[in-house]
Amino acid sequence: MNRRKSRELLMKFLFEISINKLAYEEVLENYKMDKNNIVEEIDFNFIKESIEGIEENKEIIDNKIEMNLKNWKINRLSKIDLAILRICTYEFLFNKDIPNNVSINEGIELAKKYSADSSPSFINGVLGNMMKS
Repeated sequence: MNRRKSRELLMKFLFEISINKLAYEEVLENYKMDKNNIVEEIDFNFIKESIEGIEENKEIIDNKIEMNLKNWKINRLSKIDLAILRICTYEFLFNKDIPNNVSINEGIELAKKYSADSSPSFINGVLGNMMKS
């Protein structure tokens, strides 16, 4: 199972939740029911645990993100950048099995693939500040 692909799918789920205002359970179920999806490459337990943890601790996670933004407000972030930051912050705070530098690197890679050109350095800066605090 590929953790990078799982994290990428997790980011897409968080984005979908923020755009369509769906419950995370509905997003997970819709994905499972779509027969075109390739699930053997995905660690679905990792995704489910992470999405549940992010949703249950969203206020704590968002506060931590906001504390580490410089001259930004969380509601001004793109939905993609916010999803990436929520994943990495969740991993920092609640998933001690994943080293912080791995979370940062994965966040940067997601930003390179899915977000604006300036996002990888922005994500790196926010997460770097978070590690120092």
